[in-house]
Amino acid sequence: MPALIRLGVLGCASIALRRFLPALTEATGIELRAVASRDPARARTVAERFGCRAADGYDELLDRSDIDAVYIPLPTGLHAYWVSRALAAGKHVLSEKPLTSDHVTARNLVNQAEQAGLWLLENYMFLHHRQHEVVRDLVARGRIGATRLFTARFGIPPLAPTNWRYHGEFGGGALLDVGVYPLRAATYFLGPELDVVGSVLRTSPIRGVDLAGHVLLCTPSGVTAELSFGFEHAYRSCYSLWGERARLTLDRAFTPPATRPPVIRIEADGDAEEVVLPADHQFRNIAEFFARSLLDGADYSPQARAIIQQAELIDKVRSRAVCVPEPHGDARSGLID
Repeated sequence: MPALIRLGVLGCASIALRRFLPALTEATGIELRAVASRDPARARTVAERFGCRAADGYDELLDRSDIDAVYIPLPTGLHAYWVSRALAAGKHVLSEKPLTSDHVTARNLVNQAEQAGLWLLENYMFLHHRQHEVVRDLVARGRIGATRLFTARFGIPPLAPTNWRYHGEFGGGALLDVGVYPLRAATYFLGPELDVVGSVLRTSPIRGVDLAGHVLLCTPSGVTAELSFGFEHAYRSCYSLWGERARLTLDRAFTPPATRPPVIRIEADGDAEEVVLPADHQFRNIAEFFARSLLDGADYSPQARAIIQQAELIDKVRSRAVCVPEPHGDARSGLID
């Protein structure tokens, strides 16, 4: 393994150009070496912007000997094929979330990575923002008393009608795009033994994907989690933990700007306290975590378990859902029959 991780990028998706590639310029232990796109001209433009090479397609990038790992920001429905191809080429993989749309495929990819002695990391970048570690520490120290309820919301306004997230063949749908954030946050705070009590998915009869959803979870000890998400909402990204003595709330929980100081609000007995934290950069942090893990030979098993547990939870939400068709077509999404 070299002194730093030499990274290639499969696809020039918006998340890569807006967030991840700029973060790499600030990250230590990792260096962008090449990008690939289905459009060679686009790859050249991106390579020039970020000071790296333009590969002649995805296959050529995977064949490069100067690439140790790849970042895959492609639509969800394309993850499994290209993750498997990258692992077969001997590359470590950082894949955008969710890794796949079903737990069987996720388990197969994790097994492939483990058998090859490679890392496959699912990019839940929000977990690498320090604000959540501080929240968990406050809860562990009894600041709100015993936790009784976790709630989370992640909603965004309607997307352009042509966006891949409205297409089932690309792994679209609100559950797989925004719903996975509250689900992952619930297990982060309440543990991996959460079970799905029930769920509702509001679906598009035109596109065949879910536009919004609501999920109720429960731990074996009776602590509940109540989650909402969707593509047809005013923007909201927050969670709260309601304990026996106080309630803790965090806004901009999943997509905080790198320059924004987080504010944790704790309310009890009519009083409110605000804990202001330093700004943090979750995209830079996960890039450095990925690189450090590879360079230090870290234990991969916790990541493997997290991927499989999350995929199983998503499958349970889908299999136990009451699906309600969106009334009167999909006017709010710009999808009119």
